[in-house]
Amino acid sequence: MALTRVLTLRELNRATLARQLLLERRRRSPKAVIERLVGMQAQAASGPYIGIWTRTASFRRESLERELRRGAVVKATVMRQTLHLLTRSDYALLRAALSETNFPDQSEQAKRLAPLLRDFVGDRPVTTAEVLTHLEEVHGLGRFEALRAWRGARVRAHLLHHPETALWNAPPRGRFLAVDEPAQHDPTDARAEIIRRYLAAFGPASRRDIGAWSMMHVPEIARALERLEPLPRLHDEQGRELLDVPRAPLPAAEIPAAVRFLPKWDNVLLAWADRTRVLPEEYRKTVIRQNGDVAQTFLVDGFVAGMWTVENGGVVLEPFAPLPRSARREVEDEARRLEAFLA
Repeated sequence: MALTRVLTLRELNRATLARQLLLERRRRSPKAVIERLVGMQAQAASGPYIGIWTRTASFRRESLERELRRGAVVKATVMRQTLHLLTRSDYALLRAALSETNFPDQSEQAKRLAPLLRDFVGDRPVTTAEVLTHLEEVHGLGRFEALRAWRGARVRAHLLHHPETALWNAPPRGRFLAVDEPAQHDPTDARAEIIRRYLAAFGPASRRDIGAWSMMHVPEIARALERLEPLPRLHDEQGRELLDVPRAPLPAAEIPAAVRFLPKWDNVLLAWADRTRVLPEEYRKTVIRQNGDVAQTFLVDGFVAGMWTVENGGVVLEPFAPLPRSARREVEDEARRLEAFLA
């Protein structure tokens, strides 16, 4: 029987950085970065902007805002029922891929209310408060039930967050807007394509990693993987099978990795069941809190080495351990570049 390649932790780290555009900065459009990463976490309005800045050269905030205003990039609830910025075509794929998973948008109530809410919204932006009042007064729902119904029905009805909520200086009041019904895809085909894209952007990865990233069910993942076979197989140092896509980069462990600053909820901290390829286990609970909050962090030699905040316009560093002098200097230089971007 042929032996499969075993990737060391550093090899897995370098493969991840290469696919996440974190090994070297290149000129890429915001839309190209978002598409490459199969969406970018967007709970914090500034997150995708910092995430694109840290991955590209010469990024300007206005370039992402243009894509948002013209509808090429949308803000929607998708993987893990969290907010992401997505291209319009990936939104259609993900809605189909997740359409058989028992999320709130699959409830009978969501199916019944979705077309009614689309009619109510029409082509105008609405606030959550307006919709809740409508659900209470017209449909007779109590406040708690209205909140639960709105959560599922808005996803099913394709009522997405207004583009203004994803701008750098987003207004505090969120609004929602109906978008055109997305293109239809076979759910299993859509899952297969999304998983292929996940492996290209986050792989090599295990089946558990795919599940942690997508929250799809095990049988759904299995059926989709069958359509992608044959897939390359590797193993990590614990003997776990890792799936990959052909010809994906696997850089050598000794390839240097520059300091990178990551925003809150960056994809690279949330995309696996085992996050040690980037986030050392001893820091996991410090970075990813029990309430679901994920800190702003920085990478040294490819691994999370500390957190950062902004105070009075300056980037404040909180390394987890004393940094070698050369690394400290590189972190401080990159922090100054981030300060200039934030300003």
